[in-house]
Amino acid sequence: MKKKATTNFVVYVLISLLGLIMLYPLIWLIFAALKPSQEVLSSSALLPSEFRFENFAAGWRLVRPYTFDTFFINTFILVLSCVACSLLISLFVGYAFARVNFRFKSFWYSVLFLTIMLPSTTTLVSKYVIFSDIGWLNTYLPFIVPALLGVGNGGGFFIHLVSQFIRGIPKELDEAAKIDGCSTLGIILRIVLPLCKPSLFSVAIFAFMWNWDDFQNQLIYLTKVDRYTIALALRSTIDASGAENWGAVMAMALCSILPAIIIFFCLQKYFVDGVSTSGLKG
Repeated sequence: MKKKATTNFVVYVLISLLGLIMLYPLIWLIFAALKPSQEVLSSSALLPSEFRFENFAAGWRLVRPYTFDTFFINTFILVLSCVACSLLISLFVGYAFARVNFRFKSFWYSVLFLTIMLPSTTTLVSKYVIFSDIGWLNTYLPFIVPALLGVGNGGGFFIHLVSQFIRGIPKELDEAAKIDGCSTLGIILRIVLPLCKPSLFSVAIFAFMWNWDDFQNQLIYLTKVDRYTIALALRSTIDASGAENWGAVMAMALCSILPAIIIFFCLQKYFVDGVSTSGLKG
């Protein structure tokens, strides 16, 4: 018994040290946001010599004539629209692959996996040309429409995740609903949707984080400052005044990651359930 307790203690200590190492960049960022600007890159000390809470107020106004509330609103509009589209397409297409028998079903499922394995950079130029020709540059349509069609960030993976979860729901529930006169749409909304909430929460978390952090596509399709997202605004602060205002830049960098952290910790229970159960059912 004593040996087991010692082993558990050693394991917990090692896990705690590993967690501390992984969290150190975040801890450094928190204290860097409170340091005087000249200490951010010049001092190796973790704690600041004095706490500068005014860095947050200064950082909020770094990209003039705009403030960061504009960029947060832009980012939430883009990200939440993509999340809603990803949830919609993954539910309906996932149901089709899990329940509906149609011609070339295996072929189209293989195509779905090819979209998952295809690097996004291989289609970057062609997508830019298409979106430029139809006048979608400096709008959020290059992000929202692909998400609605299942070809946006993680689209194929989301469909596969939800499809695998639906396969684990007993088909007898669908058959009983049909006997009661329920349509296919009614079955999806009344039977399948409530039961596959864990997988949909997982889709929502992944879609939120991947679109929130999607710097490359935002840099390519958005060039007007009034359309900038948080990622582009942070880059602008470094280009414009980062050398003199590193404390303010770090403060805004800290603010930029808080929404993703809050979303994950609020929904982590559903996230773990959705990923684990989707992997076990098929």
